[in-house]
Amino acid sequence: MTPRSPSKPKTRERRKAEDFGRRGEAIAAGLLRLKGYRIRETRVKTPVGEIDIVAERFGTTAFVEVKTRSRAGGDFDPLLAVDRGRIIRAAHLYVARHPELAARTLRFDIILLAPGRWPRHLVNAFDTTGMS
Repeated sequence: MTPRSPSKPKTRERRKAEDFGRRGEAIAAGLLRLKGYRIRETRVKTPVGEIDIVAERFGTTAFVEVKTRSRAGGDFDPLLAVDRGRIIRAAHLYVARHPELAARTLRFDIILLAPGRWPRHLVNAFDTTGMS
């Protein structure tokens, strides 16, 4: 693994963007709860990246990436905005830390939030080969 680089001082814009993203993650967690999910953890940090939400329902564990947009303009492909390799590597590390999950069904979801639009929950958004 590559060592993490030292943190740089956060600019006002960066802090504002992080706060905006945190609000989106809170909205996404609320949406998942309304759909009957139990939120296991949020903002899980690993050496290879962060998992926004780890949620469970009906024996399935979902690693959820939240994409919050400040503008609703145009449809974009959320799959292009997600670093699948990073999320898969982070999920592998998470399961290694929680071996009881290894026997469960694991999947990757995306929740897309944009002003003036209903949240979109893409269940099993991409292939989980090698995860279950």
